[in-house]
Amino acid sequence: MQTPDTSATLWRDGAVPVSARFDDPYYSLDNGLAETRHVFLDGNDLPSRFREGFHIAELGFGTGLNMLTALQAWRAAGTPGQMWFTSFEAFPLPAADLSRALASFPELSDLAAPLIAAWDRGETMIETADLQAEVILGDARQTLAAWDGAADAWFLDGFSPAKNPELWEAPLMQQVARHTAPGGTAATYTAAGFVRRNLADAGFEVERRPGFGRKRHMTVARLA
Repeated sequence: MQTPDTSATLWRDGAVPVSARFDDPYYSLDNGLAETRHVFLDGNDLPSRFREGFHIAELGFGTGLNMLTALQAWRAAGTPGQMWFTSFEAFPLPAADLSRALASFPELSDLAAPLIAAWDRGETMIETADLQAEVILGDARQTLAAWDGAADAWFLDGFSPAKNPELWEAPLMQQVARHTAPGGTAATYTAAGFVRRNLADAGFEVERRPGFGRKRHMTVARLA
Protein backbone atom coordinates (compact mmCIF):
# COMPACT_ATOMS: atom_id res chain seq x y z
CA MET A 1 0.00 0.00 0.00
CA GLN A 2 1.36 3.41 -0.88
CA THR A 3 2.04 5.76 2.01
CA PRO A 4 -1.06 7.79 2.88
CA ASP A 5 -0.77 11.57 2.85
CA THR A 6 -1.37 12.27 6.53
CA SER A 7 -1.33 16.03 6.01
CA ALA A 8 -4.17 16.04 3.48
CA THR A 9 -7.17 15.90 5.84
CA LEU A 10 -8.89 18.77 7.61
CA TRP A 11 -11.90 18.30 9.89
CA ARG A 12 -15.13 20.26 9.75
CA ASP A 13 -16.80 20.49 13.16
CA GLY A 14 -14.27 17.93 14.37
CA ALA A 15 -16.05 15.09 12.56
CA VAL A 16 -16.41 15.59 8.79
CA PRO A 17 -13.17 14.99 6.85
CA VAL A 18 -12.28 17.54 4.19
CA SER A 19 -9.58 17.05 1.58
CA ALA A 20 -7.01 19.83 1.85
CA ARG A 21 -5.80 18.86 -1.61
CA PHE A 22 -9.19 19.46 -3.26
CA ASP A 23 -10.88 21.68 -0.63
CA ASP A 24 -13.92 19.40 -0.66
CA PRO A 25 -15.57 17.21 2.01
CA TYR A 26 -15.46 13.44 1.66
CA TYR A 27 -19.21 13.23 2.15
CA SER A 28 -22.22 15.48 2.70
CA LEU A 29 -22.03 17.91 5.59
CA ASP A 30 -25.73 17.22 6.16
CA ASN A 31 -25.71 13.42 6.49
CA GLY A 32 -23.14 11.31 4.69
CA LEU A 33 -24.96 8.03 5.23
CA ALA A 34 -28.27 9.36 3.94
CA GLU A 35 -26.49 10.90 0.94
CA THR A 36 -24.88 7.56 0.04
CA ARG A 37 -28.21 5.77 0.26
CA HIS A 38 -29.94 8.39 -1.89
CA VAL A 39 -27.27 8.83 -4.53
CA PHE A 40 -25.50 5.50 -4.87
CA LEU A 41 -28.01 2.93 -3.67
CA ASP A 42 -31.24 4.48 -4.97
CA GLY A 43 -29.42 5.84 -8.01
CA ASN A 44 -28.38 2.31 -9.00
CA ASP A 45 -31.74 0.74 -8.04
CA LEU A 46 -30.19 -1.09 -5.10
CA PRO A 47 -30.76 -3.31 -3.20
CA SER A 48 -33.45 -4.63 -5.60
CA ARG A 49 -30.80 -5.67 -8.15
CA PHE A 50 -28.56 -7.48 -5.70
CA ARG A 51 -27.73 -11.11 -6.45
CA GLU A 52 -24.87 -13.37 -5.48
CA GLY A 53 -21.63 -12.02 -6.95
CA PHE A 54 -23.10 -8.59 -7.75
CA HIS A 55 -20.13 -6.32 -8.52
CA ILE A 56 -19.95 -2.66 -7.55
CA ALA A 57 -17.06 -0.50 -8.73
CA GLU A 58 -16.23 2.97 -7.51
CA LEU A 59 -14.11 5.96 -8.43
CA GLY A 60 -12.90 7.45 -5.14
CA PHE A 61 -12.78 5.17 -2.09
CA GLY A 62 -12.40 8.00 0.41
CA THR A 63 -13.45 6.87 3.88
CA GLY A 64 -15.01 3.60 2.70
CA LEU A 65 -18.49 4.88 3.65
CA ASN A 66 -20.05 3.93 0.32
CA MET A 67 -18.78 0.36 0.49
CA LEU A 68 -19.99 -0.10 4.05
CA THR A 69 -23.41 1.38 3.27
CA ALA A 70 -23.78 -1.00 0.33
CA LEU A 71 -22.71 -3.93 2.49
CA GLN A 72 -25.23 -2.95 5.16
CA ALA A 73 -27.97 -2.97 2.50
CA TRP A 74 -26.68 -6.31 1.19
CA ARG A 75 -27.01 -7.88 4.63
CA ALA A 76 -30.40 -6.30 5.29
CA ALA A 77 -31.68 -7.71 1.99
CA GLY A 78 -30.48 -11.19 2.94
CA THR A 79 -28.61 -11.58 -0.34
CA PRO A 80 -26.69 -14.88 -0.43
CA GLY A 81 -22.96 -15.12 -1.06
CA GLN A 82 -20.49 -12.27 -1.40
CA MET A 83 -20.88 -8.76 -2.70
CA TRP A 84 -17.92 -7.80 -4.90
CA PHE A 85 -16.57 -4.28 -4.56
CA THR A 86 -13.67 -2.67 -6.42
CA SER A 87 -12.63 0.90 -5.74
CA PHE A 88 -10.03 3.11 -7.39
CA GLU A 89 -8.25 5.59 -5.11
CA ALA A 90 -5.28 7.85 -5.81
CA PHE A 91 -4.88 9.43 -2.36
CA PRO A 92 -5.67 6.88 0.38
CA LEU A 93 -6.44 8.17 3.83
CA PRO A 94 -4.53 6.78 6.82
CA ALA A 95 -6.37 4.24 8.97
CA ALA A 96 -6.69 6.73 11.82
CA ASP A 97 -8.63 9.11 9.56
CA LEU A 98 -10.90 6.31 8.34
CA SER A 99 -11.60 5.35 11.93
CA ARG A 100 -12.30 8.94 12.97
CA ALA A 101 -14.61 9.60 10.02
CA LEU A 102 -16.56 6.34 10.32
CA ALA A 103 -17.06 6.87 14.06
CA SER A 104 -19.77 9.34 13.03
CA PHE A 105 -21.84 6.36 11.83
CA PRO A 106 -22.12 4.01 14.82
CA GLU A 107 -24.64 1.78 13.03
CA LEU A 108 -21.81 0.78 10.68
CA SER A 109 -19.28 0.04 13.43
CA ASP A 110 -19.41 -3.76 13.11
CA LEU A 111 -18.96 -3.49 9.35
CA ALA A 112 -16.21 -0.89 9.64
CA ALA A 113 -14.01 -2.86 12.04
CA PRO A 114 -12.60 -5.35 9.47
CA LEU A 115 -11.94 -2.52 7.00
CA ILE A 116 -10.10 -0.37 9.52
CA ALA A 117 -8.06 -3.33 10.79
CA ALA A 118 -7.03 -4.34 7.27
CA TRP A 119 -6.22 -0.73 6.33
CA ASP A 120 -4.09 -0.37 9.45
CA ARG A 121 -2.09 -3.44 8.36
CA GLY A 122 -1.50 -1.87 4.95
CA GLU A 123 -3.84 -4.28 3.17
CA THR A 124 -6.02 -3.19 0.28
CA MET A 125 -8.04 -6.38 -0.03
CA ILE A 126 -10.79 -7.11 2.47
CA GLU A 127 -12.67 -10.40 2.55
CA THR A 128 -15.47 -11.45 4.88
CA ALA A 129 -18.24 -14.02 4.58
CA ASP A 130 -20.32 -11.60 2.49
CA LEU A 131 -17.74 -9.23 0.99
CA GLN A 132 -14.88 -9.49 -1.48
CA ALA A 133 -13.36 -6.02 -1.79
CA GLU A 134 -10.26 -4.52 -3.35
CA VAL A 135 -9.02 -0.95 -3.35
CA ILE A 136 -6.76 -0.34 -6.34
CA LEU A 137 -4.34 2.47 -5.56
CA GLY A 138 -3.09 4.96 -8.10
CA ASP A 139 -4.42 7.32 -10.75
CA ALA A 140 -7.66 5.82 -12.09
CA ARG A 141 -6.81 7.14 -15.53
CA GLN A 142 -4.17 4.41 -15.65
CA THR A 143 -5.40 1.78 -13.21
CA LEU A 144 -8.93 1.43 -14.56
CA ALA A 145 -7.67 0.77 -18.08
CA ALA A 146 -5.56 -2.09 -16.71
CA TRP A 147 -8.42 -3.63 -14.72
CA ASP A 148 -9.96 -6.81 -16.17
CA GLY A 149 -13.28 -6.60 -14.31
CA ALA A 150 -16.78 -5.42 -15.23
CA ALA A 151 -19.14 -3.78 -12.76
CA ASP A 152 -22.89 -4.16 -12.49
CA ALA A 153 -23.08 -0.74 -10.82
CA TRP A 154 -20.72 2.22 -10.54
CA PHE A 155 -20.42 4.71 -7.70
CA LEU A 156 -18.82 7.78 -9.33
CA ASP A 157 -17.66 9.63 -6.22
CA GLY A 158 -14.66 11.75 -7.06
CA PHE A 159 -14.33 15.20 -5.58
CA SER A 160 -16.25 18.07 -7.17
CA PRO A 161 -15.78 18.20 -10.97
CA ALA A 162 -14.84 21.86 -10.61
CA LYS A 163 -11.99 20.94 -8.24
CA ASN A 164 -11.04 17.44 -9.44
CA PRO A 165 -11.87 17.44 -13.19
CA GLU A 166 -9.39 14.63 -13.90
CA LEU A 167 -11.76 12.04 -12.43
CA TRP A 168 -14.59 13.07 -14.75
CA GLU A 169 -12.81 13.39 -18.10
CA ALA A 170 -14.22 11.81 -21.27
CA PRO A 171 -11.50 9.13 -21.63
CA LEU A 172 -12.10 7.95 -18.06
CA MET A 173 -15.88 7.81 -18.56
CA GLN A 174 -15.21 5.71 -21.66
CA GLN A 175 -13.18 3.33 -19.51
CA VAL A 176 -16.06 3.20 -17.03
CA ALA A 177 -18.38 2.17 -19.86
CA ARG A 178 -15.86 -0.40 -21.12
CA HIS A 179 -15.77 -1.93 -17.65
CA THR A 180 -19.54 -2.06 -17.17
CA ALA A 181 -21.54 -5.26 -17.56
CA PRO A 182 -24.44 -5.26 -20.07
CA GLY A 183 -27.34 -3.35 -18.57
CA GLY A 184 -25.06 -1.94 -15.87
CA THR A 185 -25.65 1.40 -14.21
CA ALA A 186 -23.80 4.36 -12.74
CA ALA A 187 -24.78 7.10 -10.32
CA THR A 188 -23.15 10.27 -9.06
CA TYR A 189 -24.02 13.22 -6.87
CA THR A 190 -23.04 15.70 -9.59
CA ALA A 191 -25.18 16.95 -12.46
CA ALA A 192 -22.40 18.96 -14.12
CA GLY A 193 -23.12 19.29 -17.81
CA PHE A 194 -19.76 18.03 -19.03
CA VAL A 195 -20.01 14.93 -16.81
CA ARG A 196 -23.42 14.07 -18.23
CA ARG A 197 -22.19 14.65 -21.78
CA ASN A 198 -19.12 12.49 -21.21
CA LEU A 199 -21.28 9.65 -19.88
CA ALA A 200 -23.67 9.96 -22.82
CA ASP A 201 -20.79 10.01 -25.31
CA ALA A 202 -19.44 6.85 -23.66
CA GLY A 203 -22.68 5.01 -24.41
CA PHE A 204 -24.79 5.56 -21.31
CA GLU A 205 -28.41 6.66 -21.26
CA VAL A 206 -28.26 9.59 -18.84
CA GLU A 207 -30.97 10.94 -16.56
CA ARG A 208 -30.99 13.85 -14.15
CA ARG A 209 -32.78 13.25 -10.84
CA PRO A 210 -33.36 15.23 -7.66
CA GLY A 211 -30.18 15.42 -5.61
CA PHE A 212 -29.54 15.05 -1.91
CA GLY A 213 -29.71 17.89 0.57
CA ARG A 214 -28.47 21.15 -0.86
CA LYS A 215 -27.71 19.60 -4.26
CA ARG A 216 -30.69 20.22 -6.55
CA HIS A 217 -29.81 17.49 -9.05
CA MET A 218 -27.76 14.30 -9.44
CA THR A 219 -27.08 11.97 -12.36
CA VAL A 220 -27.95 8.35 -13.02
CA ALA A 221 -26.95 6.40 -16.12
CA ARG A 222 -27.58 3.01 -17.68
CA LEU A 223 -25.40 1.41 -20.32
CA ALA A 224 -27.36 1.50 -23.55
